[in-house]
Amino acid sequence: MSTSKGSNVRRRPQKHQNKTAFKNDLHDTSRKTKFLNSLEITGVCKRCKDILEWKIKYKKYKPLTAPRKCVGCEQKTIKHAYHMLCNKCALEKTLCAKCCKPVEDQDSSVIEETQNVDLKAMLKDLPERKRRTIMRLIKKQDEGQQLTPEIKAQIDDMLLKMDSIALDDDDFNFSDGDDDEYNSDSEPETK
Repeated sequence: MSTSKGSNVRRRPQKHQNKTAFKNDLHDTSRKTKFLNSLEITGVCKRCKDILEWKIKYKKYKPLTAPRKCVGCEQKTIKHAYHMLCNKCALEKTLCAKCCKPVEDQDSSVIEETQNVDLKAMLKDLPERKRRTIMRLIKKQDEGQQLTPEIKAQIDDMLLKMDSIALDDDDFNFSDGDDDEYNSDSEPETK
């Protein structure tokens, strides 16, 4: 036993001490593990966030296979495991999505966090040219501030404009027909 009778204090260190820290992706390189390591936890209180990060770190996190029913709106809108409220209900009621307890003074940071995560997801799906344009616009704004609704509206307008612009192949046709020797499609003439 670790403690003798009448004494609750252990005087020696544990017998088998870990030499290296546990890595959840050391021998497991599956898509599930990569997905879990890239998962960003938002909409929960600090305590619940620490719990979920621990579960991911030590391979105890079990993702949902199908959406769950939200306690608030009674719809199947919960996409993340261990959550009781969907993101929409949690933001409206300013509750933690996991433990359903009121979130103190973190509600503004939670909203900003979810906006930043939404922006990252939106940027991830865009082509490189559009992504760089949006990143330049964001950097032009005050770098120390979080994403404001005005900036987000400008980005949405820019995305709509970019989608409406159609580039034709004729705009990038550089051969005039005079320079046949430089045209790679034509064969050189032999006399």
